[in-house]
Amino acid sequence: MTDAKKGLVIFDCDGVLVDSEPLSVSVLIRAMHDVGVDMSEEDVYSRFLGKSLATLVDTLQTEFDVFIDQVFLDRIRNDLYERFKHELKPIDGIAATLDALTLPRCVASSSQLERIRLSLGVTGLLQRLEPNIFSASMVKRGKPAPDLFLFAAKRMGVAPGDCIVIEDSPAGITAARAAGMTVFAFTGGSHAHSPSYRAELEQLSPEVVFDAMPDLIQLVRNKR
Repeated sequence: MTDAKKGLVIFDCDGVLVDSEPLSVSVLIRAMHDVGVDMSEEDVYSRFLGKSLATLVDTLQTEFDVFIDQVFLDRIRNDLYERFKHELKPIDGIAATLDALTLPRCVASSSQLERIRLSLGVTGLLQRLEPNIFSASMVKRGKPAPDLFLFAAKRMGVAPGDCIVIEDSPAGITAARAAGMTVFAFTGGSHAHSPSYRAELEQLSPEVVFDAMPDLIQLVRNKR
């Protein structure tokens, strides 16, 4: 691609724009414990990283025979939002990277739209990305299906082959590849230091693996 040809950078949110995964996992582990499901931090990351809330609900029902009600979901949401308001930080260097990026950009996240907007708002990123924010709640199938990325590309008016996806999860990388998009795996989040996690990402063969967000500008230029 050249600067004259339209392209698009699609950012996941959690673990790519905001350093939210440790907070999310902590809240989820405690909530599951309270309904009788004890799962290690490593297992939670392996099962749910990059996936939608619907996946959590389905897993608890089918594997643990725990049926989730609205009270449980409301508690997770309220606890998480309170922690986000006081503790959530942007990924290091992301604001300057977004400001320097010349290509159009959007967000395509497994989280609900309310959570995405809260995350971006408290970290000062919302004004750099709105209104181009897309949630898995807008499509039939969440990641690892390609639906969300294809939906985002269509809404942005860009062919899938001209899109670069920035992802931190195996589910997201799988979805981007299924959509026929270039995928860069970001491993700079505070949850991304496990050797097993990095090995799992590399097995999926993303085009690039990088851990410093400011490097994205040159990586995008090299791909164009």
